[in-house]
Amino acid sequence: MAKRERIVVIFPGRGSYAAKELGYLSRHHGDRLEMVRRLDAMRVEAGATPTLELDGQDRFSPSQHLPGRNASNLIYTAALSDFAAIDRERYEVVAVCGNSLGWYLSLAGAGALSLEDGAHLVDTMGALMEAEAVGGQLLYPVSHDDWTVDAEARAATLATVADTANAFLSIDLAGTLVLAGDKAAVTHLQSALPPVDGNPPIQLPKHGAFHTPLLEDVTKMAQDALPAAMFAVPKVPMVDGRGVIWSPDSTDVEALYDYTLFTQIVETYDFARSVEVACKEFAPDRLMLMGPGSSLGAPIAQTLIRHRWNGLTSREDFMSAQADDPFLIALGRGEQRSLGVGD
Repeated sequence: MAKRERIVVIFPGRGSYAAKELGYLSRHHGDRLEMVRRLDAMRVEAGATPTLELDGQDRFSPSQHLPGRNASNLIYTAALSDFAAIDRERYEVVAVCGNSLGWYLSLAGAGALSLEDGAHLVDTMGALMEAEAVGGQLLYPVSHDDWTVDAEARAATLATVADTANAFLSIDLAGTLVLAGDKAAVTHLQSALPPVDGNPPIQLPKHGAFHTPLLEDVTKMAQDALPAAMFAVPKVPMVDGRGVIWSPDSTDVEALYDYTLFTQIVETYDFARSVEVACKEFAPDRLMLMGPGSSLGAPIAQTLIRHRWNGLTSREDFMSAQADDPFLIALGRGEQRSLGVGD
């Protein structure tokens, strides 16, 4: 057997299942629908809508597909189905990481949670966030057209956030910052930050102030609903939202539980840092982004450019390299999917 390529798997977060992803499960995972039905049976018992019902609808409905619980369940099912479809004869998964919700998916992919317990965690957190989360999130770009980070814009943006009561950096996506706060903070930031292409910063629909201290009450509810006994030592290294590595040889399961159901809920999730650490510590031959969608492609590329990975210095460099021999394979992109999945 030929030597397998080493890959870091990256799991997506909220926002990755949009209108064009409708039908993703039936389109790509007709041979795994029994697994999906098993997870859906658990969700129905808990009062959630089955993902096959949502994925199989004739048209995308923001009121049905975007609320936290439904969106999270769809993304979990699609991404973990993609993970199961990776060609294991060609690729060896040496580490996993993810963006925000993608941390929960990483836990299941790495074996720190069973597939069923991972689905239960995602459904529970989705329901809690939908019912209890406060405030909102804004998407704000701080990159140049060539995908290099605009250091001045980044510093000015973070200074504005620091000067705004109950405003925080929620997620660091390298060339884009996800900002969060209570309703007053979000409203203030939309007027205080420079417009983008003539428009105020985009507020993400049906999102709360994730990864901020405003959600501390949610952590207590999460810990009451989800026992530490669900968690186990991962079989594959995981890189969290601080760039910390959770190794099969050294993971403290109680600390992993505390990080998952407290720390990362109330502190900034630094996705860019997790990708940086995954590349530098595990030196993969490629990165593989699970579907649905591929919206993390730009943030991943911006992180690689920021650290001049494989000599990349611009968007043009990245796109040229991708055309010849993609370092980043996105299973949510039709033209790249066949490069990553088995028969």
